[in-house]
Amino acid sequence: MSGLLVLDRAATLAALDPGRLMDAVARALVAVADGTASAPPRIAALAPNGLLGAMPGHVPGLGLAAKLVSVFADPDRPGRSSHRGVIALFDADGGRPLAVLDAEPVTAWRTAAVATHSALALAGPGPVVVVGTGAQARAQVGLLAALRPADPVTVAGRDPAGVRATAALHPAGIAADGIEAAVRGAATVYCCTGATTPVLHRDWLAPGTHVSSVGGSHGPELDAATVRDAALFAEWPGASATPPPSGAHELQGLPADRTVTLLGSVLAGAAPGGHSPGALTVFKSTGHAALDVAAAHVVHATATGRFRRGG
Repeated sequence: MSGLLVLDRAATLAALDPGRLMDAVARALVAVADGTASAPPRIAALAPNGLLGAMPGHVPGLGLAAKLVSVFADPDRPGRSSHRGVIALFDADGGRPLAVLDAEPVTAWRTAAVATHSALALAGPGPVVVVGTGAQARAQVGLLAALRPADPVTVAGRDPAGVRATAALHPAGIAADGIEAAVRGAATVYCCTGATTPVLHRDWLAPGTHVSSVGGSHGPELDAATVRDAALFAEWPGASATPPPSGAHELQGLPADRTVTLLGSVLAGAAPGGHSPGALTVFKSTGHAALDVAAAHVVHATATGRFRRGG
């Protein structure tokens, strides 16, 4: 393993260039939708207080990687969970290991990038709300701050101190007094929690709201009425066709006539996108190995100076 690059959390995070991450994640989503990405459904070993998931994947032009990630409830912070692990990046042509990265910032930031793509493709103009104060919510606010620092973002959650701290990550961040009041006035809602029961309810959502739900590893973030009334979008077909931990809790048992559109198809122009006034849209993220490949590609290329060399 001569020449293997090992990056800790700080070094991995520093190499996650937001603009390049958005570009790479879009490529990965399109590859998932058109069938050129290779990734089996996520598997997991269950422990008493959490799980260890394995996610290998290949994306043409981006690389070959595998993530081992643990998802455990945090006993010191009820309702929250941690996502810790490693990503191993390999040379896609010869199979040589290239790098080992900290999975926590990769998971958080690639998920934020996917959620942001869903809003750019499906949401209308208006107030943006991030629900949550954990690592995923902080990454979402941080990415929005990097991409659109002048656009206000409201943060809502159950922990007032956490809400204020998360909102402070954005130059135009606003700390809300409560989740319901903030969501009722939103055009876009990023739901980024470790909830086991719904934290977002249909009667809070105005006509035309876009919801990007990226949490819910241990249970549903959204209530059944929101899923029932919304046009549904996901990263991959297994979000609704496979059970958790690979599929989404909210998308289990859908009627046979329900369509779940792949976000990559929207980005590629192969499926309708754009905002429809009055239409409720939901993007439900489960995560996908292709997204880890995309983020690992960005980290490795940034850390090794390949982007500076034009590669």
